Amino acid sequence: MKKIAYLSLGSNIGDREANLREAIQRLGDAGVFPRVSTFYETEPMELTRQPWFLNCAVELQTEKMPRQLLAALLRVERAMGRRRSAANQKGPRKIDIDLLIFGNATMQMPELTLPHPALHLRRFVLVPLAEIAAEVLHPVLKRTIRDLRDSLPSSAGAVRPFTPALR
Repeated sequence: MKKIAYLSLGSNIGDREANLREAIQRLGDAGVFPRVSTFYETEPMELTRQPWFLNCAVELQTEKMPRQLLAALLRVERAMGRRRSAANQKGPRKIDIDLLIFGNATMQMPELTLPHPALHLRRFVLVPLAEIAAEVLHPVLKRTIRDLRDSLPSSAGAVRPFTPALR
């Protein structure tokens, strides 16, 4: 039986747009993507002295269970050169893929917390996610993604639609 998950993808090294597109293509083994948001340029948070990110959100229809899906996401990151470490957790990266919501699942394990624990605090996640899933309810907060986005303070970081350069 297919389940609906929502992912956030980000990149701020190299050809950010190509990196996001490659990650989405590589994730094809995990399921199908009925909806992909616009790409957005987003201000780095926490570690601010780095290039701006390009972010998007995707809806994924999958038959995988949450931990299987997380393993697939991590495989794609590794295949694209990402090495997760505590020292570089918030630093520049070619690709970052976060599992935000998995149906109505809630779980808290060392390797996976659902829904994503910072989802409701991040404009760079909520703006693209609201574009494709505005009425989806946060499984814990019981508020829509649109409502969470609209209640963010202005200090939650700048987000602007991405306009690709002409080639």
